[in-house]
Amino acid sequence: MSSEPQAALAPAAPRPQIGPFAQLIFGSRWLQVPLYVGPIVAQAVYVLLFLKELWHLVAHSFDASEQQIMLVVLGLIDVVMISNLLVMVIVGGYETFVSRLNLNGHPDEPEWLSHVNASVLKIKLAMAIIGISSISLLRTFIEAGNLGTTRSNFTETGVMWQVLMHLTFIISAIGIAWVDRLSENGHRKEASHG
Repeated sequence: MSSEPQAALAPAAPRPQIGPFAQLIFGSRWLQVPLYVGPIVAQAVYVLLFLKELWHLVAHSFDASEQQIMLVVLGLIDVVMISNLLVMVIVGGYETFVSRLNLNGHPDEPEWLSHVNASVLKIKLAMAIIGISSISLLRTFIEAGNLGTTRSNFTETGVMWQVLMHLTFIISAIGIAWVDRLSENGHRKEASHG
């Protein structure tokens, strides 16, 4: 044992006292918890869908054409991207709007979680939606060779609307990123003047 006296522990900073109404308002964030359970259930459904589609791919791989296999694989990628989107919403949303998950130092902590805030989350979600839309549009373009035949799942008008929606997603994401950049630059200018 050491003969030196132990250093006194620094007293913890007292928590600020807030009134009951402020506690109610701040505590209301916990009402969002059930909202995050829904996407977790949806993710479980997507896992089942993925496994079902993967089983069909393997079971019918010798009977299917290259185009059919490519369409199923793109469908699998689409499911993965939607699942990634759900994880971003669940983890990032909970961390941003409800409570910290205290994952610092955990070996499985997502890299993006350390710098997530509402703006970053919006941009990441917009980019994920564009990725999902791109996969869907690619599937449509692969099947576009059948346009005008009875084997086609799409009409020319349907393809046009899908392209326009995809462009709308891209323009929206650019707009979100631009507004976020303007806001960030405004905060920097305020900080430098303060």
